[in-house]
Amino acid sequence: MTVESQPGQASAESAAPTGIEMGQTGHGHHGDGTLKLAVGAVGVVFGDIGTSPLYAFRETFAGHHSIEADQLHIYGVLSLVFWSMMLVVTFKYVMTIMKADNKGEGGSLALLALISRSSGGARWTWPIVLLGVFATALFYGDSMITPAMSVLSATEGLQYVSRGFEPYIVPIALAILIGLFAIQSRGTAKVGMLFGPIMLGYFLMLAVLGVMHIVDHPTIVMHTLNPINAMRFFYYDGFTAFIALGAVVLAVTGAEALYADMGHFGRAPIGLSWLCFVLPALMLNYMGQGAMVLAGQVAPTAQLIQDPFFLMMPDAWRVPVVLLALLATIIASQAVISGAFSLTQQAIQLGFVPRLRVEHTSASAQGQIYIPVVNWGLMVMVILLVLFFGSSSNLAAAYGIAVTGAMFIDTCLMSVVLFSLWRWPAWKALPVLAVFFIVDVAYFGANLIKVPDGGWVPLAIGLTIFTMLTTWSRGRKLMQQEMAESAMPIPVFVKSAANSATRVPGTAVFMTSTSDGVPHALLHNLKHNKVLHERIILLTIKIADVPFVPETKLCQLEDLGQGFHRLILHYGFMQPVDVPDALKRTTACGGEFKMIETSFFLSRQTLIAAKKPGMPIWREKLFAWMLRNSESAMEYFRLPTNRVVELGSQVAI
Repeated sequence: MTVESQPGQASAESAAPTGIEMGQTGHGHHGDGTLKLAVGAVGVVFGDIGTSPLYAFRETFAGHHSIEADQLHIYGVLSLVFWSMMLVVTFKYVMTIMKADNKGEGGSLALLALISRSSGGARWTWPIVLLGVFATALFYGDSMITPAMSVLSATEGLQYVSRGFEPYIVPIALAILIGLFAIQSRGTAKVGMLFGPIMLGYFLMLAVLGVMHIVDHPTIVMHTLNPINAMRFFYYDGFTAFIALGAVVLAVTGAEALYADMGHFGRAPIGLSWLCFVLPALMLNYMGQGAMVLAGQVAPTAQLIQDPFFLMMPDAWRVPVVLLALLATIIASQAVISGAFSLTQQAIQLGFVPRLRVEHTSASAQGQIYIPVVNWGLMVMVILLVLFFGSSSNLAAAYGIAVTGAMFIDTCLMSVVLFSLWRWPAWKALPVLAVFFIVDVAYFGANLIKVPDGGWVPLAIGLTIFTMLTTWSRGRKLMQQEMAESAMPIPVFVKSAANSATRVPGTAVFMTSTSDGVPHALLHNLKHNKVLHERIILLTIKIADVPFVPETKLCQLEDLGQGFHRLILHYGFMQPVDVPDALKRTTACGGEFKMIETSFFLSRQTLIAAKKPGMPIWREKLFAWMLRNSESAMEYFRLPTNRVVELGSQVAI
């Protein structure tokens, strides 16, 4: 973990400790077996894409833009589903984009960090930065719609068990969703151990149900794998095929979650699970649905296409299969929820989100985290979406546009990585990117048709979050610039202030986010109180990319003279930051620390509108609100409440 400096607050410096050997790369997944992580990935990462058979095939034929369920269209749709999974999930994400990780983390912001690092802050990167931020905002929209869509679609299956469930579908879905968000604090690893076996059974059930109907129409396998059927669909019915893409893409929603969740399990376990287990199970089920409709033995085609998944099971299996599907859709929400946690942590590190409380839930994997504010915020929005749309069919109109938008942006970012970071030659990169762009543009264009029917919802959510992320980033830079202009070099301050100010007994600890310049709290204390303590500690916290830092590497000291000391405390990402405890064990900077004689000084800035504001007034007010509601430095560093002094100042940006 890296704790990013935040304006107006004491915080940790965003750098790895000097002289500390990193004991591992990425998130330390090699401490766990690949097979064990692969099972956990089935339970967490593939929940979203794994539940798509419940509604994707149905929405293609019986959705808002329905098409005739004849042989031409069924073969064409199944071929589109298969090759979409191969191109989008397998080739694009698993085999290409997931190679671009940021210390084991994935997601749009991981690509953005790699690009920024390789470009050296070049001016041409700012449009790329905005694209990455917008992809992040769209992912948050998807994180809200996916749980609502998945759980609603499975809860609606209860009506096939008993018609008496129909009036209670929405209340049951809400209760399930609230329970899901309530268990997030237990951590991804524990959730994965619980969900993994359930999802293994669910995917086996998908495969068995599919095979039961494929035997009645075995040639459907050949037609599904043959890309000519997809081409024939476009040749004979071009515009209808284009519209169908807006529903076919529901079969690959969750692909971007594979990349965002990479920090939780690692690239190899996710790839192993997908290629050897998840992909075959999904395709068998899709082909089984198509075979059942073509055979028409269970019911008339018009009835079958209204809900093929729940009608493909024998009556004796109906209750257990519906319950298993319900459990699977509960788990489906986990992929985007945990992905939202990972993306938020990266946004904090990159300076797009205020400091939030991040709880690490595993000592062996840095990426397994829980962020309470994100968790409860997502829960509120999911509840509102369920109440607003009321059914999975209505939600399907809003589903997909955020996913396809994020996928398109990922390809844009990936093109920069291929050329500027990996240095691929044009003859190698251009054909790969051409395929990815053609697929992404086609899917995104098809989903734009959904905007009037509900697609505006994820776009509105994305634009709102994008505004908040960019406002924080811009306001933070303006505040840092304003504060840097008034900063005084430490050697100058020590020489001028040490002998002129009255020295009083005791120790003063001034929290500072950087090792350059005099902390603003120290300047204000001297300005208003006219005194300096006998011992003054300029304290900076650095969080390393390893779980634990050895005791011998905890402290880094520098004597600045005249009773001034620079102290840097190093922590691993799994170690709680406890400043008083660390000070008690430090004796090399003027003797033992006694909390009763030690005062902690923190800076807190209040924003005021400048005559020539750096941002519009409404954005300045939004930034000020975000600043006020960020995580308390006193609580984060475990400072004693009766020994903390906050000194405020006004800053115009």
